[in-house]
Amino acid sequence: MQAVFPHILQSLEHFHVTPWKLVGYLGTLMFTGRWFVQLYYTRKYKRVVMPLSFWWMSVTGSALLLAYFVFGKNDSVGILSNFFPVFVSVYNLVVHLRHHKNDVTGDRVA
Repeated sequence: MQAVFPHILQSLEHFHVTPWKLVGYLGTLMFTGRWFVQLYYTRKYKRVVMPLSFWWMSVTGSALLLAYFVFGKNDSVGILSNFFPVFVSVYNLVVHLRHHKNDVTGDRVA
C-alpha cells in the first residue's frame, strides 16, 4: 500500500488538462449522463421512458466526443466509435420532435 501512493502521485504529475481534453470530458459526461436521466424517468414512471433530454444529451455528447477525437486527439478509433452515434442521435431527436411527444413520458400529445 505504501508503494502505491507515491506511484499515483507520480502519475498525476504528468497529467495535463488541455482545452480539447475539457471538450472530451464534457462529451463523456453528457454521453454517460444521459443513461442516468433515462433511468430516473423510467423509475419515476415505472416503465421504459426515453425523454427528450436523453436525445439532446446524446447529440451533444456525441458531437463533443467526435470533435475531441477529430481535432484534439486525432484518434481514428475514437472518430469511428463516435461518428455513427451522432447521426443516430440526431435522427432519433428529429423523430421524437416530429411526433410531438410529451417531453417526459414519450406519449403522443392529443
